Amino acid sequence: MTTTTLAVLVPLLPFLGAAAGLLLGRTAPGYVRPLAVLPSLASLVLAVLVAVRQGGGQAINAATELTPTGSVPIELALHIDGFAALVAVLVGVVASCVQIYSTRYLRDDPRYPSYAALISLFTSAMLLVVYSGDLIVLLVGWEVMGICSYFLVGHYWETPEARAASIKAFLVTKLGDVPFLIGLFALATDAGSFRITTVLGTVASGGLHHPTLIALLLLAGVAGKSALFPLHTWLPDAMAGPTPVSALIHAATMVAAGIYFVARLLPVFQASSAAMVVLAVMAAVTMAGSALAALAQDDIKRVLAYSTIGQLGYMAGALAVGDRGAAVFHLLSHGAFKALLFLAAGVIIHASGTNSLAVMSRMTGLRSRVPDAYWTMTVALLALAAIPPFSGFFSKEAVLGAAEHVATGHTGHAPGSAGWIVLVAGLVTAVLTAAYATRLWLLAFHGRGVKAPDHGKEPRSMTVVLWVLAVPSLAFGLAYGRLPDWFDGRDLTPVLTTSVLGTGLALVGGIVTYGAWRHTTALAPRVPMGAVVAHPDAEPARVEAEAIASHAPMFGDMAYAPDPADPGRLLLGPLHRHAAVGFHLDAVYHVLFVRPVQAGAALVRFLDREVVDTYVRGAAALPRLLGAAVRRAQTGNVQTYVSALLAGTVVLVVAALLVATGA
Repeated sequence: MTTTTLAVLVPLLPFLGAAAGLLLGRTAPGYVRPLAVLPSLASLVLAVLVAVRQGGGQAINAATELTPTGSVPIELALHIDGFAALVAVLVGVVASCVQIYSTRYLRDDPRYPSYAALISLFTSAMLLVVYSGDLIVLLVGWEVMGICSYFLVGHYWETPEARAASIKAFLVTKLGDVPFLIGLFALATDAGSFRITTVLGTVASGGLHHPTLIALLLLAGVAGKSALFPLHTWLPDAMAGPTPVSALIHAATMVAAGIYFVARLLPVFQASSAAMVVLAVMAAVTMAGSALAALAQDDIKRVLAYSTIGQLGYMAGALAVGDRGAAVFHLLSHGAFKALLFLAAGVIIHASGTNSLAVMSRMTGLRSRVPDAYWTMTVALLALAAIPPFSGFFSKEAVLGAAEHVATGHTGHAPGSAGWIVLVAGLVTAVLTAAYATRLWLLAFHGRGVKAPDHGKEPRSMTVVLWVLAVPSLAFGLAYGRLPDWFDGRDLTPVLTTSVLGTGLALVGGIVTYGAWRHTTALAPRVPMGAVVAHPDAEPARVEAEAIASHAPMFGDMAYAPDPADPGRLLLGPLHRHAAVGFHLDAVYHVLFVRPVQAGAALVRFLDREVVDTYVRGAAALPRLLGAAVRRAQTGNVQTYVSALLAGTVVLVVAALLVATGA
């Protein structure tokens, strides 16, 4: 079987699995789980075979014209280089782990068949984006992911939080997709084709007429899809969906798509120095702002959500300094440990019966209840904090090293100002990332209070997945010496200066947070909770749905105020209340966009009811009056009709005589 055929099957198999799952979900429920898991595993195997055959060498290209358009052709095209081959493997690994994990996590969920089918469709759409060599076909996968995220984030539609989050995610990403679509058409107009290879050839020959405008339009769509400032606000709220969905969105689909798109078309953005500086500023604000917000969150999943935004900022920063190798390296590394973090968080939520770190901090022995989640999450948090030799150290160091090279003028892939912006923001974020990672670990696993509820041993289908993802979280970074062939020959060896700075700052962030935790724990009064057992026999998905529906931190039937022993409050001080609500950006958007739209809708409703309807009612009034007059004449009395007839006859005779006399 040719490599091209294998590559076509990679996105096709999950799509067929999704279609079969939707068709057989009600009539043959026994086939739902195999149809969820097997196509994803088969797609993963084929993606690995494609990667082995591609081998980091010459890109694989194939195309056939989809339909004659009369102008710019649209083609079913493949363009598989080293980046695409490795990213497809990541998507396959994470999607397969999520499907296996979900078979137990949502075992008794009545909507599991549609859920599993949407996960498969989501996977297929991302793989289409990864392998596509035509921008219009890429756009199809891009938009299918948007609608899948809408349904999956709103899976628990009974809760108002899930309904609002799904609508918000859809609208915010669509806000970016409108200029993105315009940018794609402008790019294809200049290049005369939607083929990626043709577009890149046009850029290389200087054929773009409006590079800055095109790049900025495309960045709007990337900001929405990859949750970069200022269109990142949808991602924390999207935590209202099931935890496995969060793992998939954050690790291998949706948010990774925007970063991957810029990496694939990086020369388009490099054609405009202004666009590169704008991207650097977006990356810097995204990094630092989200890290501060993560340090103030109480919901464990929202901490991880803001963490994802920060790591996407690192990836965007690498692209802003012209190093797509570092960006994709961090995308791959982050995909493994972030999927692990979310899936481990699902186990912890089930064990504790809550999403709230404040409540977890009042439990003792949680780590002994879920030893697999404890150890694997520790590995993932060390990778997130970029502590060597975990994978996050090597990939984050590649980003900082690339920024340092541009800032000091060693390379000319981007403006020097972009290098300094990314470098300074990256180092500041390194401190904050270690701080919120340490805080999460301490509050979740080292609480004091009553004993955590004992649900027995966690299901093997969930814990095995955690250990599978722990392997790349620990060891993938050590492959930096073998990756240059896959990444345009980019040397990913850590740079001494930024390695020492980044690691030192991360250690400072972790140590200071630990000291703040010890200080606040010693001073804070312990709140007696009583012997409460939360959800002793509940399924994980039901526990999570109940936790999402709770407007206050819950444990059993009791609600509690935020924990005064939270080190984040001490570290952030007066900034804490602003960081906890994402620096009020949602409130700003409500004033700038929501209120004007609502006011416009109210005006349109008023005009429709009071003006348009008035004309309609007026137009109907005259016929109604005439009809009433005619109706009054229909009395049913024969004498009245004869009298009227005689009177009419007399009138006609008189009129005729007058006319005749006048003549």
